Amino acid sequence: MFGQLIDYWYYTNDSTYNDMIRDGLIHQAGENWDFMPANQSKDEGNDDQLFWAFTLMSAAEYNFPNPPEGTPGWLAFSQSIWNQLATRWEAATCGGGVRWQIYQWLPGWNYKNLASNGGYFQLSARLAHFTGNDTYAKKAEEIYDWLENSSPLITDDYVVYDGANTDRNCSVPDRNQWTYNYGIMLGGAAYMYNYTNGSELWAQRLNGFINKTAIFFPEKNRGIMTEPCEGPQNCNGDMVSFKGYLARWFAVSAQLAPFTAPMVMPHIQKSGIAAAQSCVGPATTSSLSYECGNRWYWDGYDGKSGVGQQLAALSIISANMVPFSKAPLTSNSGGTSEGDPSLGTGANEGMPNFEDHGVVTAGDKAGAAILTIFMTVATVGGSYWLIKE
Repeated sequence: MFGQLIDYWYYTNDSTYNDMIRDGLIHQAGENWDFMPANQSKDEGNDDQLFWAFTLMSAAEYNFPNPPEGTPGWLAFSQSIWNQLATRWEAATCGGGVRWQIYQWLPGWNYKNLASNGGYFQLSARLAHFTGNDTYAKKAEEIYDWLENSSPLITDDYVVYDGANTDRNCSVPDRNQWTYNYGIMLGGAAYMYNYTNGSELWAQRLNGFINKTAIFFPEKNRGIMTEPCEGPQNCNGDMVSFKGYLARWFAVSAQLAPFTAPMVMPHIQKSGIAAAQSCVGPATTSSLSYECGNRWYWDGYDGKSGVGQQLAALSIISANMVPFSKAPLTSNSGGTSEGDPSLGTGANEGMPNFEDHGVVTAGDKAGAAILTIFMTVATVGGSYWLIKE
């Protein structure tokens, strides 16, 4: 959600919430600046940590206001997470890849998922793009090679599967396909395409991933973005946000690889209008005006609301501002975030101390969600008319 709020600032230039966003990010950085704070580290997975890295990279790429003096820069935080992921790569299991979970006691330890490995790929590509350091690009290529040639997660024709079980040496994939997994991969491919100055290979890969997203725009739903779980109505709290990530990286692809704009912008525009017309649900608190639904192809609000639905709607609507926005910056094109390639390389990185930490209250957990819901509803409501115009 923090990443979407940074996107909101970037597209609208509305800085009203910037201090709260910055302070919230710093709070989640934890005592070791590793984005494994005590209130989350007992159940934090590699994909969770990588989504923090995506947010931090967006902050660097968009020149979001820097952290306070004495705090690492957004780029340095991203490098810390990248360094931690490097220690979790397992060549002995499935020929490579990182596991879904960081700790053995968590459900999913025996699963290597696309979100963690594709996320590691995208982070590597973005660091290469921002810094110009080929070490990151080589890692991106290594991860991609494992995904396509050693694991069953990406097929030769660019189908993206969810993950594979390590107990079977990752021989059989979980064949579920989700919007966000495609978004992760095509986003990383777009950064690599740009970094390599329009490589034909990365153009082919990017084009392949985008073409395969057609399954999420079915004719029966008028070509409006649809998550597979929406038909049987069994989406969980994570799944309802997935469409927002595909929308985000569709937009980035249009910027970094302009040849893809005619492929993705019609989807962004049609689904943006559909999402906005779903944002007429009754408020659940006195501070809200409207809530957004889950199934955008419905006529109006479908009765399924929550933080994930707000994120997804804000994302697809905001993405319509891409034609009027600058592409992500690099250190050579105006990006000013300070880096630290050694951050996250200490002996105790990624292994927080679970002792001597206070109990997190319900108020602590709810505060950010309340703020987010308020802001996203207000933004989505106003953006509908912008798109209609």
